[in-house]
Amino acid sequence: MRKKLIVGNWKMNGSLAGNATLLQALLAGFDLARADLAICASAPYLAQLQALLSGRGMDWGAQDLSMHEAGAYTGEVSAAMLKDFACRYVIVGHSERRELHGESDDVVAAKAQRALAAGITPIVCVGETLRDREAGRTEFVVKRQLSAVIHAVGHCTSEIVVAYEPVWAIGSGLTATPAQAQAVHAVLRAQLRAATTHAERNRILYGGSVNGSNAAELLALPDVDGALIGGASRDAHQLLSIVAAATQP
Repeated sequence: MRKKLIVGNWKMNGSLAGNATLLQALLAGFDLARADLAICASAPYLAQLQALLSGRGMDWGAQDLSMHEAGAYTGEVSAAMLKDFACRYVIVGHSERRELHGESDDVVAAKAQRALAAGITPIVCVGETLRDREAGRTEFVVKRQLSAVIHAVGHCTSEIVVAYEPVWAIGSGLTATPAQAQAVHAVLRAQLRAATTHAERNRILYGGSVNGSNAAELLALPDVDGALIGGASRDAHQLLSIVAAATQP
């Protein structure tokens, strides 16, 4: 059985003082035996995460990276820079990056490839809009998005984490039903199995308004290996309750 992975995505939130308080609360209540826990923060806070979390059993990562190795790309952050801060993970292709910054499937795939080359695990986000779902295009969209990454990373496919985040459920308070989530996760699992003989290593997370009250039901699904948490990850009690739900029978 794959150990559950819970990833907190702080998005563009935080402060040095607030982060320290939150991280201390998480460290005090986190049980490593229950699940793997990682925090992905904005680049200015990666040094703080490294300083406070090193050797404490929690992982950390970034929310994005450049598709370029280095050069004249003002404002970009390279994989090598993230490696300097010992990032274990980096989120690529989050729906907000795709929608607000116009990132294509090919750009997301290039970022995943760049992360893997630096020894960082990419958390590859895929998901459909409400319009796609209503048009019956959910499976087509998520398979297309993941296919671009599989094609780019090739034999390293088993080293990625996939996060299914239905765009219509992110920050909306709406959550996919367990049946909806399991159906898409099963599609993604089959796609990974077709791409690599080591697909059982891949963890597929669910993201989309996950909180302490709905986590247990979602995390109990056979093809849900964890969760990508947005707003609730800024609340220690909520995030720890989700971690606890990951190991409930």
